[in-house]
Amino acid sequence: MKLVIVSGLSGSGKSIALHTLEDAGYHCVDNLPLALLPAFVASTLQQPFLAQEHAAIGIDIRGGVSELRELRQHMQRLRQDHPDLQIQLLYLHADHEALLRRFSETRRPHPLLRSGLPLDEALIAEAELLAPLREAADLIIDTSCSNIHQLRALLRARLLDAADTRLSLLLQSFGFKHGAPTDSDFIFDVRCLPNPHWDPRLRPLTGRDPEVAAFLGDVPDVGGMLDQLEQVLKTWLPMFEREHRQFLCVSLGCTGGQHRSVYMVEKLAERLRNPYPSLAIRHRELG
Repeated sequence: MKLVIVSGLSGSGKSIALHTLEDAGYHCVDNLPLALLPAFVASTLQQPFLAQEHAAIGIDIRGGVSELRELRQHMQRLRQDHPDLQIQLLYLHADHEALLRRFSETRRPHPLLRSGLPLDEALIAEAELLAPLREAADLIIDTSCSNIHQLRALLRARLLDAADTRLSLLLQSFGFKHGAPTDSDFIFDVRCLPNPHWDPRLRPLTGRDPEVAAFLGDVPDVGGMLDQLEQVLKTWLPMFEREHRQFLCVSLGCTGGQHRSVYMVEKLAERLRNPYPSLAIRHRELG
């Protein structure tokens, strides 16, 4: 059985994550008291019709700070008591401005408002309290620039489509002017390459269009950077696999996230698809 523990910041999309997993056939429970986690796992494994399935539970700040501090110890004990149980900790994050906007739009109260903190300070306090969980997470997803449909697609690509592979690899393009993604394991800057933006014919296109691909494909430095990136990743990704890493995000950024980074991600994916057939692509600024 596989157990996914869904945690993260309030307003970052944890409910969407649980609904996505539930739609995929997971047995899901939200806001489970941490003290009940061992009993939940034991009970699930004892039921034949559930033991063959996967489960997901939501654990976050609503259960109390003291419980959250014990989550890593509970996970360690579960791994010792149930060696065949696969446990993954998914942490959802969003930047401060995105969370402020979401709480303003939904008008839902933040869990820490009960302690008398204003929303701005409650968000900062929660991020500090959850920092150890973020460090322990197997997979971190930044939802700052994602709508519901994009988040569902990303979760399916990272958790479901790659469920039977050793390493789930995401290649992501982005624009530095919109902020660097915080969920990346590697970030490469490709702004040194020629920019199709300055050609009026290419400006409205993206790195997926043949005209932009032809423009960049004719530049020797573009091919040289691709060769070096391929070599770096093919050298070091197996090292992460040997350390039992299940998820890895490699992000490539240009200025606006429309041309160079998109092209480089597409071409790099072609080169890495063979060793990593479940590889997923995300072009953050293209939506």
